[in-house]
Amino acid sequence: MKHLTKLMTVLLLLLSVSVVIISCKKDPDPTPTPTPPVTSITSIDPATAPVGSTITVTGTNFSTDPASNTVSIGGVVATIVSASSTQLVVIVPAGAANGPVSVTAGGQTAQSAASFTVALAALKPVKEVKGTTFANMTWRKDTIYQLRGMVYIPADYKLTIEAGTVIKGSGPELDPAGTNYPGALVVERRGQLIAQGTAAQPIIFTSAKTAGQRAPGDWGGVVLVGKSPVNQSRLAVNPNGVRGTVEAYGEPADNSGTLQYVRIEYAGAAQPTTPATRLGGLTLIGVGTGTVIDHVQVSYSASDAFSWFGGTAKLKNLVSFRNTDDDWSIDWGYVGNAQFGVSLRDPAVGSTAGSNGFEAESYQSTETGDITSVTAINGYTQTSPTFANFSNFAFSTAPTTGLYQAGMYLQRNTAISIYNSLIYGYPEGLHLSSATTGAQANLTSGTLNLKGIILANVLTPVVGAGALTSDQVTAYFATGERANQIVQTADAASLLLNAANFSLTAPNFLPQTGSPLLTGAVKDTKIADTFFTPVTYRGAFGTDNWTSGWTNFAPQTMTYDR
Repeated sequence: MKHLTKLMTVLLLLLSVSVVIISCKKDPDPTPTPTPPVTSITSIDPATAPVGSTITVTGTNFSTDPASNTVSIGGVVATIVSASSTQLVVIVPAGAANGPVSVTAGGQTAQSAASFTVALAALKPVKEVKGTTFANMTWRKDTIYQLRGMVYIPADYKLTIEAGTVIKGSGPELDPAGTNYPGALVVERRGQLIAQGTAAQPIIFTSAKTAGQRAPGDWGGVVLVGKSPVNQSRLAVNPNGVRGTVEAYGEPADNSGTLQYVRIEYAGAAQPTTPATRLGGLTLIGVGTGTVIDHVQVSYSASDAFSWFGGTAKLKNLVSFRNTDDDWSIDWGYVGNAQFGVSLRDPAVGSTAGSNGFEAESYQSTETGDITSVTAINGYTQTSPTFANFSNFAFSTAPTTGLYQAGMYLQRNTAISIYNSLIYGYPEGLHLSSATTGAQANLTSGTLNLKGIILANVLTPVVGAGALTSDQVTAYFATGERANQIVQTADAASLLLNAANFSLTAPNFLPQTGSPLLTGAVKDTKIADTFFTPVTYRGAFGTDNWTSGWTNFAPQTMTYDR
C-alpha cells in the first residue's frame, strides 16, 4: 500500500511539472506579414523581332495603366500598346539594341534573364518610276520608289504619297531616255502632289546610293509648277531643265497639293542644259496659295535649298541644312509669305560664286530696266514676298570670305520684306544693290521693308552696290523705328545661343533662357496677315523646338531599305 501511495505521489508531481512547463511556453506567433508582390519578367514573345513590330512581355506585378510602366529594350524606352497585371504589349523602338528587357512598375524594376534580339526587317521591294504617268497614283510606305530621269505628274492627275514612304532619286547615268537627266519629281501645272507625312513618319526623298556613299547632287529634286502669276513672258521656258513654258497664268489661289513633314536629301544634280543648271531641293514655279507647305527639310543639296520662281505660295517651318548654294532663293515676282525658317551651313562647303542666306531679285540679269511695282495678278510683277522669323547661321566664329557672301543678298529691284530675323556669321550681313534707281524708291516708299533684323558676327554689316551707296543703305537699316541691330563678333555671346546651335550632326536652335532673341519682335501691317503666327521673339525659335521628331541631321548613316 505504501508503494502504491508513493507511485501516485510521483505521478501527480510529474503531472504538475508538465502543467507548469506547458504554461510557461510563449504565446503562439501572430499572423505573418504577407510578402509584397514582386515585379518580374517570365517570358518575351517573340524573343526576336524587327524595329516597329510588337512583342509581349509576360510577368508579374505590372501596372494596368500603360503610362505607369516603363519598358526598355536594350536600353531604349519602348512605347506600350496595352497593359495588364501580367502582360505588356510594346513596340520595338528605333535604336533598340540586342540585350535584356527591363520593366519598371510600382517602384520596382525587373530585368529579363534572356536577351532580346533586334531582327532585321525584310528589305522593301523597289519600284522604278520614269517618264509621265497619265493616271492617279498612290505610293505606299511598304515600297521604295526610285526615280529615273525626270518623272512628271501631268495636268489633271494626282500623286498621293503615304506617310513614312521613301523615294530615291537616281543619278543622270540611269536616265532611261539616255539624255543624262537625273531623277526628279515634277508635278506639272494642274497636277497635284499630296504628300502628308507626320512627325513620327515623315516622307523622305533621298539619294539612291547606300548609306555612307551619298553626296550632294546625287539626284535632281522636287518641283511643283502652278498657275499663280510670274513676272516672265508666257513664252519663257521653265527654269532649270523643267519642260514647258511659263504660259503666264494668273490664278493666285491655285492648288498644287500638300507637302507636310517631308525631308529632301542630296538633291541638286547638274541638268544637261545649256548653260548647265541645277534644281534646288524644292523648286516652286508659279505655285499658289491653295497649296499647303509646312515642315519641310532640305539637306545636302548641291544647289539651292528652297527656290521660288514667282507665285503666291505660303510656307511655314522650313529647315535648310548643310546645302551648297543659297538657302532661300527668290525670283520671278514671288509675292507669297513664309514664316519660321532656319538654315545651318557647313563653313567648308559653299559656292565659289558666293553662297547666301536670302538671295532675292526681280528680273533676269540680261534685262536692264527695273521691273514695275506689284500688280494684282498677271503681268510683270515686282518680287515682293514677306518673310518673318528666319535664322541664318553660317560661321560660328569670325567669318571668312571665299565661299560665302551675304546673309541677305537683295538685288535687281526686289521689294522683299523680312521681319524679326537673325543673320549670323556671314562676311556681309545685308547686301543691297540695283542697276538703276528703282531700289532707292523701294527704300523711301517702304516697299522693301527690313524690321527687327539682327546682324551678328558679320565682317561688314551693310553693303550698298550699283545705284545704291553703302551710306544710303546703312542710313536706311539704322533708322530707329526699324528696330534693327548689329551685334559685333566680340559681343556675339550676349545672344545666348544654344550650346549645340552650330553642331553639324545634332544641332539645337533653342536660345538659352534670358536670351535677348526671346523678346523684341516688331509689328507691321505686312505680318498682320492671318497667315502669320504672332510671336514676341526674333529668329526662328522661342521655347518650342518645332524641328523635333521629323528632321534628321545625320542622313548619311540612315538605312532606308527596310
